[in-house]
Amino acid sequence: MRIPESKIEEIRITANAVDIISEYVQLRKRGKNYVGLCPFHNEKTPSFTVSDEKQIFHCFGCHTGGNVFKFLMEYKKISFVEAVQEIAEQLGIPLEYQESAGYEEQQTEQETLYDINTESAKYFLNNLLNDEEADGARKYLQARNIKPQTIRAFGLGYTLRGWENFINFAKGKKIDLDRAVKLGLIGKSDDGRYYDKLSGRLIFPIFSPNGRVVAFAGRILDPEEKGAKYINSPESLIYSKSKILYGLSFAKDEIRRLNKAILVEGYMDLISLYQSGVKNVVAVSGTALTYDQVQLLSRYTKDVVLLFDSDTAGINASMRSIEVLLKQDMEVKIVSLPEGEDPDSYVNKFGKDKFDDLMKIAENFIEYQTRYYDSLGKLSDPASAAEAIRDLVKSLVLIRDELKRNLLIKNIAKKFNLREKLLEAELNKIISKESIRRPNVVRSSEKEKAEKEGLQRIIDEGKLDPLLYNLEKELIKLLFDGQKPIIKFISKNIDAEEFNIEVHPKLVGIVYEELNSSESLSASKLIAEIKDEELESYVREITFEPHSISTNWEERNPGMTPEMILQKYTKDIVLKFKLFKIDRQIKDNHNRIESADKEEDVLQLMVSNKELEEEKKALKENFEEIEID
Repeated sequence: MRIPESKIEEIRITANAVDIISEYVQLRKRGKNYVGLCPFHNEKTPSFTVSDEKQIFHCFGCHTGGNVFKFLMEYKKISFVEAVQEIAEQLGIPLEYQESAGYEEQQTEQETLYDINTESAKYFLNNLLNDEEADGARKYLQARNIKPQTIRAFGLGYTLRGWENFINFAKGKKIDLDRAVKLGLIGKSDDGRYYDKLSGRLIFPIFSPNGRVVAFAGRILDPEEKGAKYINSPESLIYSKSKILYGLSFAKDEIRRLNKAILVEGYMDLISLYQSGVKNVVAVSGTALTYDQVQLLSRYTKDVVLLFDSDTAGINASMRSIEVLLKQDMEVKIVSLPEGEDPDSYVNKFGKDKFDDLMKIAENFIEYQTRYYDSLGKLSDPASAAEAIRDLVKSLVLIRDELKRNLLIKNIAKKFNLREKLLEAELNKIISKESIRRPNVVRSSEKEKAEKEGLQRIIDEGKLDPLLYNLEKELIKLLFDGQKPIIKFISKNIDAEEFNIEVHPKLVGIVYEELNSSESLSASKLIAEIKDEELESYVREITFEPHSISTNWEERNPGMTPEMILQKYTKDIVLKFKLFKIDRQIKDNHNRIESADKEEDVLQLMVSNKELEEEKKALKENFEEIEID
């Protein structure tokens, strides 16, 4: 039996750490916190500290710490469930129990779902590799030139035919069948009977950006078989279709290295390209491109090449995707495949070198849209041509960069032999008429630029940069305060992988994951999600430090509440962090100028630094207008 996570969270929120711990340790107030002699080691000077605000304890002597459950477990040498039961009884909260399904009681619902998917993925892979029934699936993949090592890398699998093969596996692993229903692994009829939902299908596990299995897609192999070609997992606590890009966990390092992402439509397109050595590729996989997907991709690059099928559906998908990408300040190019080809067939037929040649002639979106309108015959008639040109100009409204917009105006004017002033007037007319409201998207160009030229290094001539460490430490403290508006603001502006100091990316990832999956956040809950004891101790220790907010702020800003001061401080730290990255690149460029042999390299670096200085200026101005809500 297990206690539902919701009930555990209710107890955690209701319990007061100071009240409970003070029954066993004599505490006295010191500033915002309470201190006493540690019950877990001998000491004469109090180093045991309890935070009423964060609902955690930490000993700066022996480094023991955690929430109220952890305190009772350590103090009384009892289990997690016993600690929960004792505190619930003390608070008068009635407990509820569920079948444990073989999982540890302290495990979160989210972790339970991840584990079910992981076990299922292993089962599907084993079927594909070893079961006699999967011979047809193996031959199918062999015919598509998919190698065994690629099958293993992407965790491809197969579900055996029948109504109960997976159910029997799940029962053997003590997997909760109702959770498996929620994950779309099995179905449940109106009369309450369970059945295998994905039977007889090739399985594609879908991974989160950090490589955890969040969902599955099952493909029919027999074209004569009835039913949908693909069955996809439903949305769940760990899976939101509009926020996932297939293959991102495999591609993100290469995308960042090349500063370019190739966007394809399907699973096999991506897998074939990746196997051929094209590794900066992600797929939308069964959904139209969404703003959330683009925002996710923008953490790694702002340059995207669309590579959709050459059929009508692929062309229409490209046209829709262009608008979504432009609205979020992405650089967009499109590759047109020969008629009848898709990325999978093309790379298998012609190889990587020909594919690379194709990528070199990718068109900008204006060229692509013009050619598309021409293929429809819209440019042969003055009336339809005028409408097509208006559509081209309408796309420019989505571009924030005024210089880029003006250059594209020149491009369109030259292409159609029109006056630029005429097109500019048309552009202004469209802006006034439609009152374009742009989505609230944070520019990410500073992220990509700051990550170039080896700036991920945290060691400079063998020494840790103290400014970088202090900035990151302050951000970690702000994140683990558990205040949702602060966490949301930081997550929108800084990607977890931008943190450079040792374990910081992992810690930030924990907070961001909780932000996306949990309704409520608290310092106690966030810290409890850290499974590594050393990391947990590190976070507890720094979260007990006060924020480095200048005492002059209150004097300079009379009437500001503590909440307003904290928000202002958060904006200040985030801005400093982003500016630090740019300054590091400027410094790096200066060093390269001094050692450059070619004059053209010097000029290029000087231009780069000028652009970076302009970016700093724009960043400072933009941050004045951003609000935390």
